[in-house]
Amino acid sequence: MGTFPPHGRIAAVDFGTVRVGIAVSDPERRFASPLAILSRSNSQSDARWFADLVAREGVVGFVVGLPVGSRGGETQKSREARQFGEWLGQSTGLPVTYFDERYTTVEADAILSGAELTSKRRKKRRDMLAAQILLTAFLESATPGEEPGALED
Repeated sequence: MGTFPPHGRIAAVDFGTVRVGIAVSDPERRFASPLAILSRSNSQSDARWFADLVAREGVVGFVVGLPVGSRGGETQKSREARQFGEWLGQSTGLPVTYFDERYTTVEADAILSGAELTSKRRKKRRDMLAAQILLTAFLESATPGEEPGALED
């Protein structure tokens, strides 16, 4: 895990084996906005997609959501998210940290339940919104002068 530069946009990743939701902060790291969904295909194509994202959005680091169990322990999905985060860091050359994503999808579903969307459109937006909720929580966990809190190895 690396340390983020003091300024620049951070991207949050709601990891999934089929889809990856992406949200980004503003350069001052005050706000988080949903950005995109990556429908995963293969390692090479996904690496190009993330390289384009970094260049286009000026991303300086990634926060990968870590799906820990309800009691705080690691799960098989946590290990998969960590493997993905290691790959992402190697692929982009940027620092990656992990943050507890418990209940982000549940919260995203609750927000979207009132929207007049088809289930297909709701499902697609859920991953972006979950990434935004994750990034917001990460940014809010910082105290002035400190980096936001992350889940350590």
